Amino acid sequence: MILDIEDLDSLPQTATIFLKEAGMHKHFAIFGPMGVGKTTLIKEFCKQLGVNQVVTSPTFALVNEYTTSAGAKVYHFDFYRITKQEELFDLGYEDYLFGDAYCFIEWPEKAEELIPKHFRHIHLEELSSGKRRLNVIFD
Repeated sequence: MILDIEDLDSLPQTATIFLKEAGMHKHFAIFGPMGVGKTTLIKEFCKQLGVNQVVTSPTFALVNEYTTSAGAKVYHFDFYRITKQEELFDLGYEDYLFGDAYCFIEWPEKAEELIPKHFRHIHLEELSSGKRRLNVIFD
């Protein structure tokens, strides 16, 4: 599936379409260069899922936990500052990545060998027009 994000005003509609197409899939590794909008995209996913808390990048905490209005958990990881895999082992990452909650990971390439196979890869890129393109494959 490929979705183009025209501008910030179209992001809610894009996130809604994406989550509908995702169906039962809840685990996503989001790839893209610095500044492409990974955190902004995850913020909108959380909003569409019913998270009412302020969603921020967990760059220093590694993971932020949110709760939807229905009481479901959503986990937001940022692996940008990971320097060794032991940091994720200390965090107990398996409990998060193999659970039933929504899980979004920024900078998954920093620990790609630890990302379970069931995670869907999302590639976010900036086009020459300034639009963003979201590319994901659902099996």
